[in-house]
Amino acid sequence: MKKNFVVFPALVLGLAALAHAQAPSKVAIIHVQNAILSTKDGQKAATELQGRFAPKKAEIDKKQSDIAALQDQLRKGSATMSEDAKAKLMRDIDTNNKSLQRDTEDAQAELDAEQSKLMQDLGNKVMAVLEKYATANGFSLVLDVSNPQTPVLWASQTIDITNEIVKLYDQANPGTSAPAAKAPALAPKPAAPAAPLTAPKKK
Repeated sequence: MKKNFVVFPALVLGLAALAHAQAPSKVAIIHVQNAILSTKDGQKAATELQGRFAPKKAEIDKKQSDIAALQDQLRKGSATMSEDAKAKLMRDIDTNNKSLQRDTEDAQAELDAEQSKLMQDLGNKVMAVLEKYATANGFSLVLDVSNPQTPVLWASQTIDITNEIVKLYDQANPGTSAPAAKAPALAPKPAAPAAPLTAPKKK
């Protein structure tokens, strides 16, 4: 959502041939992920995605709390509990941890798929705006620096066209209104497992 936001593939666009050998090349950079999520369409889609996954997140959060409560109960009562009660608590904690892990993995896989679809759909529309802008302004190369694998060690902010593309995208797609939104939250991570508990030895 892996558990940071979706990494968009690096985009290297050869958009215009040089008029002659002596003409300087025009190069620009863009943060494609930021551009997509900064558009009004991207903000709206991110907000809707958060809303759809809110019930699942709440369910997972409750399971985390339940496990923490059982672990606390075992820790505080270990000196006074019967051996059978301790063993039952440890089985319950183990069962709940396995259930939490399955639910979290399922939620993460579903969220990753939804985010990938969102980025693909909006990414195609952003690319259309980018190609038109780059061609019209004579850029010969545009690099997506939101991907850490893009081989750019440094670039001046004066060649960053992210904000310009967002502005042009929103102008080309009017009528969408949404509050500023962050990227969709990833599925909650499982609670950190407690220290390994061994079954009590019978005396």
